[in-house]
Amino acid sequence: MQGIIALSPLMLFLVLYLVTSIIAADFYKVPITVAFLISAIYAIATTRGSIVSRIEIFSKEAGSKNMMLMMWIFIMAGAFAASAKGMHAVDSTVNLTLHILPSSLILAGIFLAACFISLAIGTSVGTIAALTPIAAGMAEEAGIEPQFIIAIVVGGAFFGDNLSFISDTTIVATQSQQCKMSDKFKVNSLIVIPVAIIILIIYTFMGQDIPKPDNIGDVDIIKVIPYIIVIATAIAGMNVLLVLTIGTLSAGIIGMMQHEYDLYGWFSCMADGMMGMSELIIMTLLAGGMLAMIRHNGGIDFIIGHITKGIHGKRAAEMSIALLVSMVNVCTANNTVAILTTGSIAHDISQRFGIDNRKTASILDTASCSIQGLLPYGAQLLIATQLANECLAGTALTPLNIMPYLYYPMALALAVVAASMLRYPRKYS
Repeated sequence: MQGIIALSPLMLFLVLYLVTSIIAADFYKVPITVAFLISAIYAIATTRGSIVSRIEIFSKEAGSKNMMLMMWIFIMAGAFAASAKGMHAVDSTVNLTLHILPSSLILAGIFLAACFISLAIGTSVGTIAALTPIAAGMAEEAGIEPQFIIAIVVGGAFFGDNLSFISDTTIVATQSQQCKMSDKFKVNSLIVIPVAIIILIIYTFMGQDIPKPDNIGDVDIIKVIPYIIVIATAIAGMNVLLVLTIGTLSAGIIGMMQHEYDLYGWFSCMADGMMGMSELIIMTLLAGGMLAMIRHNGGIDFIIGHITKGIHGKRAAEMSIALLVSMVNVCTANNTVAILTTGSIAHDISQRFGIDNRKTASILDTASCSIQGLLPYGAQLLIATQLANECLAGTALTPLNIMPYLYYPMALALAVVAASMLRYPRKYS
């Protein structure tokens, strides 16, 4: 009973936001920030101890190193996106892409770009921040549903988040299972690369009937430079915050040189972009604090205890590890935190049932990335939606609009199940 009570803030949030919105057939009836606020207050109220100690627990996680890093990325992503949009970099980039790519390869090209950039920089959020404005502009020009093309960016972003050597999830998964990153990469790539190839083929066929726009505008290559700089520095492995800072500076300088805005106009664009991220920042802070209370009250331990009970055999053990990290990911909305929370338990399970530690690390990373990519309240879908709405006038996308088109995360989840059931790859099983 205590475990159910500990998880009740998350249940309350789901009822307040998802259930009531479905009943009302309108996902704007209940603002998601209000749903998080009420759930966070409830989480603090149902926790034992003095009010000072409860608020300290809440605030400590809301202001943790990982949470604050995410805040800075959100802020700089907003500043860069608005600066580039203000000097019409998006328009020029879209026109250049439409000139170069055959119409049948637009979808596949975006997916490949997202995979490549995320593999280089090791962060799905940074990849989404860099590519979403371009993808949104291409959707508008080519007459593609924006939620579909944004879903392609989000899916490709998780390819690198899962495989990259500099990804937080890779580092945590390999350290918790005491294996080399290169060994985990070998196992992981055998599972996810076939999935990525299949999805790439699907996007190629789906793009066959997309008509190439007749009224493609002129390309001002100078205005494309901010995006080239962002992509090049990201591929070079530069820190994502530094990448976005350099991108913002280059957009501002080129925008003033091209007389798209003056210094004050650039400052105004940056301010608007940062303020556009305010709702996302509020949600992230409230969610982080609320989930800290759930963890403090034993909600995570309750889930772990029930999942690991009654395991028999290697297949069941591998499936329990995948289910364990997935459930914690649903509660924390952070795949790195989910792996950190369950890593030691997964290691114990793998030792007990003789599972290769490289396979365990791969399961932890792949399962958490697939679930994170499907969470409507996860940072990736939230920032993708926010940036798309800023780039497309009159558009009001929600994460739930994007979810049905997330083919890669869905296929990734199926691949984890298949790899456990079929004991694949055999060499590591």
